[in-house]
Amino acid sequence: MKRVIALLAGCVLSFSALAQAPAPAASDSGASCEAKAMDKNGKALAGAAKKSFMKKCEHEMAAASCEGKAMDKNGKPLAGAAKKSFMKKCEMSAK
Repeated sequence: MKRVIALLAGCVLSFSALAQAPAPAASDSGASCEAKAMDKNGKALAGAAKKSFMKKCEHEMAAASCEGKAMDKNGKPLAGAAKKSFMKKCEMSAK
């Protein structure tokens, strides 16, 4: 449980840093996700576990970078259907 909380705290810190920084290139997000791909004993993940982790990690990084860009023309944060539509388009273009 402590590991999950620590992982979530690390993700929040990473996402807040990403929201302030320009969106990373696909190779940058892959490299940082690659470094995080560890099991509970600190060993590198391999096979299906690594593939699943990488897919989830890259999706979360794309969502975090899109979250900061979800603004209307007046600089106010988007909400509701407009935000959902923007996030969907932004995440698709990030892949």
